[in-house]
Amino acid sequence: MKIRSILCRGAGAAALLAFASGVAIAAPSGAKLGAGLTMYFQMGGSPGDGSTLPREIGAKDAARAFGVKLVEQYSNWQPETMITQFRQALAAKPDCIEIMGHPGNKPFMPLVAQAEKAGIVVTAGNVPLPKLEALYRANGFGYAGTYLFKGGETTAEAMIKAGNLKKGDIALEYGVFAEGIRGLSDKGLAHGLKKAGLKVYTLNISNKVNSDPALAVPIIVAFIERHPTIKAIGTQQGLVTSFIPQALKEAGKKPGQITVGGIDLAPATISGLKSKYITVTLNQQLYLQGFLPVAQCVLTKKFGLEGMNTNTAAGTDNGAMIEKMIPLIKKGIY
Repeated sequence: MKIRSILCRGAGAAALLAFASGVAIAAPSGAKLGAGLTMYFQMGGSPGDGSTLPREIGAKDAARAFGVKLVEQYSNWQPETMITQFRQALAAKPDCIEIMGHPGNKPFMPLVAQAEKAGIVVTAGNVPLPKLEALYRANGFGYAGTYLFKGGETTAEAMIKAGNLKKGDIALEYGVFAEGIRGLSDKGLAHGLKKAGLKVYTLNISNKVNSDPALAVPIIVAFIERHPTIKAIGTQQGLVTSFIPQALKEAGKKPGQITVGGIDLAPATISGLKSKYITVTLNQQLYLQGFLPVAQCVLTKKFGLEGMNTNTAAGTDNGAMIEKMIPLIKKGIY
C-alpha cells in the first residue's frame, strides 16, 4: 500500500510532464495508454464561458494525449442538472465518470454506488465529495480542485493586505452560502474578513444569478447605495467576479476605491484586474481540474491506482501578475 500511495501522488505530475514535453503517452505496445476508454465529464457552466473553458481545454488535451473518448456535459452550474447528467452517463455505461460535487454527497451516494458496482471509475472535480471519496478512494475516486474553505481564507488574506483593510471596515461577501460543500469557499472568505475585525454582510447568490451572473450587477449596486462607506467586496463565484467591475462603475466608484476579491480568470475579470477594479482573484488553475480527472481515469483503469486528491489552487493573482500570465491565459491554460 505504501508503494501504491507514492505512485498515486506522483502519477498526475508524470502525466503532465509527458504532455508538456510533447511526448505521446503510450503503453509499451505503442498504443496510447487510454485507448479504448470512454469518459463522461461534467464541465460545470456552459461551453466556452470563462470559468469553464480552461477545464474543457485541459480535459480535451488529456483525452487526446491518452487516447480517451471524452463526452462533455454542461449544467450551467445547476446541481439538479448534474444529478440528471450522472444518471445519463450511468445509462451509457462508460469506463469513467467525472462529477462535480455541487449537489453534495447525499444525492450522489446511491448513484455512485451503482457506478461502482458496474465497475465504472468515478472521480470528482471543482467541489469535493469527501464521504464518497473516503468510501471509494481505493477504486479511483479522487478530487481535483481547490480546498474550498482554505481558498476563501487565502482570498480574504490577500484582500486585507492589498487593500490595507482595518477593523470596523464594512465588507460584503456575496456567495453561494446555500449550496452546502460548495459554499465553504465563501464561508472561508467571510471568516477571514471577520477574523480581521471587519464588519461583514453576507448575501446568498440565487440560482438565477448562478445561471445569469449579469443579474448580480443591480444587486451589488443596490448594496453599495445602502452602504456608501463600504470598503470591500468578496465572492467565490467566478462569473459573478467578472461582473463586479460593471457594478462598481454603475455605482459611481473609481478603481481601487473598494477592495475586491474574487475567483477565476474570466476575460472580464482579467480586464478588471488590469484596470484595478478587481484587486485580487483566487487562481484555481482550472486547466488542471480538466486534465487530472482524465489522468485519474486512465491510471485507475490501467493500473488500479487509488484516487488522487490534488489542491489545484496556486494562490491569488493581482493586476501586475496577470500581465506575465497573458500568453498562457490566451491558450486557455488558466
